[in-house]
Amino acid sequence: MRAAVDGLPVAAEDRTGYARERFQHWIDADRDGCDTRREVLIGEAITPPTVGPRCALSGGQWRSYYDDKVWTDPNDLDIDHMVPLAEAWDSGASAWSDEQRRAYANDLDDPRALVAVTDNENQTKADQDPAEWMPPLASATCLYIGEWVAVKLRWQLTVDTAEKTALSRIAATCPDEPITVTLAAQGVPPP
Repeated sequence: MRAAVDGLPVAAEDRTGYARERFQHWIDADRDGCDTRREVLIGEAITPPTVGPRCALSGGQWRSYYDDKVWTDPNDLDIDHMVPLAEAWDSGASAWSDEQRRAYANDLDDPRALVAVTDNENQTKADQDPAEWMPPLASATCLYIGEWVAVKLRWQLTVDTAEKTALSRIAATCPDEPITVTLAAQGVPPP
């Protein structure tokens, strides 16, 4: 993990021109009736839900690793973009095409990119990076940092100085396991 953090390129962040709408999200890329949000909920359920008409989910159970809370109502969960959309914009996505931003916002090819978490925790996190926010559950720290770094590497995003300092400090307290990623196929719109 430490080598991966060390390899993250540092650049100043710039929010100029950011609008959440620039990242079309919750699409039904595979046209199976379930949008990205529901695909993540189905994939992360600890008790599989029943999938009804128009991908209505019922009867499932989910654990939010940010706070170790278990939920049975999918409305109690948000799907967190591990690296928030605004942070991605600040870190290089501002130069991407609309298709690249759509692919990023709906990335189901790496399970670290999108995670089902307690809605209040996601709202508290907002668009903050690890220098500003960490999950409240201490045992989630190393997993969270590893996933953050993996997404930054996968999408070739930069970090600012404060972010890199925080990542380095936290990674030094975690097991030094390698982080492997497959680079995102940028420029190729989802199916």
